[in-house]
Amino acid sequence: MDLIIYTLKSVATAIVEPLHLLMLIIMGIMFYLKNRRISIVQKMTIGESLDSPLELTLSQIVLGIIAGALGSLILSILGISFNENSGIEFVFMISILMLFYKPKFVDFAYSSTILAILSLIFNALANLINQKSFITVDILSLMTFIGVIYVIQGVLIIIDGSRGAIPVFTSKEGKIIGGFSLNRYWALPIAIFMIFNGQISSGTAMNPPNWWPIINHTNMINILATAMIAAIPFYGIIGYSAVTFTKKKKEKSLSSGLIAFIYGVSVIGVAQLSSLGIIGQILTIIYVPLAYEGILRYQKRVEAKGEYIYVSDEEGISVLEVAPSSPAFEAGIRRGDKIIAINDEEVNSETDIFKIAKESIFKLRIKIKKDAGNIVEYLVQPRNKGLGILLVPRMVKQEDILGVGADDLKKVLEELRNKK
Repeated sequence: MDLIIYTLKSVATAIVEPLHLLMLIIMGIMFYLKNRRISIVQKMTIGESLDSPLELTLSQIVLGIIAGALGSLILSILGISFNENSGIEFVFMISILMLFYKPKFVDFAYSSTILAILSLIFNALANLINQKSFITVDILSLMTFIGVIYVIQGVLIIIDGSRGAIPVFTSKEGKIIGGFSLNRYWALPIAIFMIFNGQISSGTAMNPPNWWPIINHTNMINILATAMIAAIPFYGIIGYSAVTFTKKKKEKSLSSGLIAFIYGVSVIGVAQLSSLGIIGQILTIIYVPLAYEGILRYQKRVEAKGEYIYVSDEEGISVLEVAPSSPAFEAGIRRGDKIIAINDEEVNSETDIFKIAKESIFKLRIKIKKDAGNIVEYLVQPRNKGLGILLVPRMVKQEDILGVGADDLKKVLEELRNKK
């Protein structure tokens, strides 16, 4: 129990200590600016924001803090710790810097691999010249730590990964396909146990319990006999980015979260090979990035072979998104429905629907084909000459088609503003 309380106090330090609080505020501002762009895109395409920038930002901060506390507890129970000159802080620094460069490389699978390789190289050079290595990270602890991070990431994606999604379109097989771009980041305050061979304040050091640590027990017991250990708080960023045309938003975040969770568990298992020596360490270092790249390619393959959900065809015009406070939502129309007819007149394009809604002052009888295949009819009263829905175009000119990838949020916003 003392270990748990000590860990939670260390996480709390990352929230209230002035320097760490400043970092949290900076990350919050970064998140808010990104979420503001998302909110603008939603308003331009749907008619209103599904989530306010403040709501999106608060969820990223609050859920990140909770996840950081949970991850810290797992790490503390396992006994994952690092030497004071291990360079573990570079993992967090790289992840934060990559947010400005390319979101894909925010993931710890890349930064941890770089750190592990540098550690092996510096150790080899240090042995040759009989000097102390600049970086001496323990590969077993590092990769177990990364595995725990991905377990936490998987939980966050499942819970919060679908929020802030923006509608996107692409052209496939001569048709216009609707889908969603999902981009979420969480601020992760995490307490890491550091081993200090020099002087350290007795108020910050901890006397570990007799059963601790669980992992790498024998080696750690020998080290702890002549060293002191303390939990030091760090900040990192966990990111999630995906585009889907074959899954609903929550289905995509659920499947991605489960895959991240399983990957994290596998990394924790494979990391134990590092205790066998240099061969085990090399195998672990190879596995972490390659398995992650394999997961990315697997998800792309599944997406490519999947059946498109939001497509307008002979059956009707597909509804990609519905504004929560719109007359269409209030009547019962939902994402994935297909509009077959309005006032018993068949609709051939999204233009027909918008024109009828704009010109009508009376309730419209809209015939809908639901996901399950059943046909229903709703009475919808247009408001402000609209229904509050985003439709997938059945036919558009080639120059008006906007292709969107996972990292193209800024481009989407600029092109939408130009069109407006």
